[in-house]
Amino acid sequence: MSEKPGTLVLLVEDNEVNAELARALLARGGFEVLHAATAAAAYSMARDAQPDLILMDLQLPDGEGLSVVSRLRADPDIEQPVIIALTAYAMAGDEAKTREAGCDGYITKPFDTRSFTARMRSIMADRSSQKQI
Repeated sequence: MSEKPGTLVLLVEDNEVNAELARALLARGGFEVLHAATAAAAYSMARDAQPDLILMDLQLPDGEGLSVVSRLRADPDIEQPVIIALTAYAMAGDEAKTREAGCDGYITKPFDTRSFTARMRSIMADRSSQKQI
């Protein structure tokens, strides 16, 4: 089953292998996918495209993903997307830091390719049901 048409995901990932894998899984699951490899591109693309979901790598070549998240959350011109940290960080306290910065969720890499798309669908379904309340 595909995600509803029009669900736009901004994948922010500087590692091309990880980006290609996530793009392929999301596209196969019916999501529209944009890709940014830097913090500057991520912020610009989020402002221009207004994605429904952002998967944010935390370590980018030109800055930290959490600073981008904070900027996005503070920007009144951005429809507030679901933002999920997608990171290799798995130390105690890392998930709490991502939530404090404004992330709605936290997925560690390497992620489970068998459940990745279903997890994204579930996240978006939860968001949709919250908006209807």
